[in-house]
Amino acid sequence: MSKEAQENLAERKMRFLFALRSKGVTDARTLNAMEAIDRGRFVRGLFAERAYEDMPLPIACGQTISQPSVVGLMTQALKVGPRDTVLEIGTGSGYQAAVLSQLARRVYTVDRHRRLARDSEALFAAMSIPNIVTIAGDGSRGLPDQAPFDRILVTAAAEDPPGPLLAQLKIGGIMVLPVGQSDTVQSLIRVQRLEVGFDYEELRPVRFVPLVEGMAND
Repeated sequence: MSKEAQENLAERKMRFLFALRSKGVTDARTLNAMEAIDRGRFVRGLFAERAYEDMPLPIACGQTISQPSVVGLMTQALKVGPRDTVLEIGTGSGYQAAVLSQLARRVYTVDRHRRLARDSEALFAAMSIPNIVTIAGDGSRGLPDQAPFDRILVTAAAEDPPGPLLAQLKIGGIMVLPVGQSDTVQSLIRVQRLEVGFDYEELRPVRFVPLVEGMAND
């Protein structure tokens, strides 16, 4: 890469971090994680040039990579600690899991598209990220064999928080997910499991692909 190209990339990354802060991503650990993980590694083809813009972009299997500010706000809301084990439902490009890997002890990420799980696993290996376990599976069921989890992040919208995922959350644990009946009216919520019941907090309006049960045919 030429010196000019390096300078252009550095400037784009600086603008990227400034955009995150301007959208409300202020937690220092989250910002450091997002600075460490290059979004450009997760966007391929026609849209690679737009990797550092604050917008969702198409990826394989009809899915999207979320806009960086939403990734940052969801990560920030999850309040991940360095000893936490995190379950992510919806690997997609792998970008969100990679960000979480900088904050948690271990990340389990599940996707119903075998191709996305396979491609993400290869990318994590290429980036020398050792603490992510990538699984092709039905994310709506969670991972009961590995439960309970300190944190759960869902990157697809359900009508209500799925019962199996709530059951796999530790007492005191936090889940962040979009909920809503359509792709136009969704809210990002934070759920904390209490000794008895759950505490629900609405954070902001969002738009995500729907959470679908079962494996994809790809």
